[in-house]
Amino acid sequence: MNQLAQQTDRFRQLLEEVSEEVSAMKQEIDDLKKENSRLKKMLEDERDKQTDIFSAISESERLALRQHVQGLISKIDHHLGSTS
Repeated sequence: MNQLAQQTDRFRQLLEEVSEEVSAMKQEIDDLKKENSRLKKMLEDERDKQTDIFSAISESERLALRQHVQGLISKIDHHLGSTS
């Protein structure tokens, strides 16, 4: 076999390997897209289940928390005012 024929065969072999690798990567991309979609759906489901801290407590607890926070702010303001 002459050198040109050997190089042609080698080129075809390498081209076949590249083609197989590309096909495998395309399949991997498809699999990853499916997994990504599944994970996004799971995330959305979890987000729908979540509530913020204020919707999870009653109105009276909310008012008590607000008064407590305001009291802390007053103490901080008083402390800052007395140190200046």
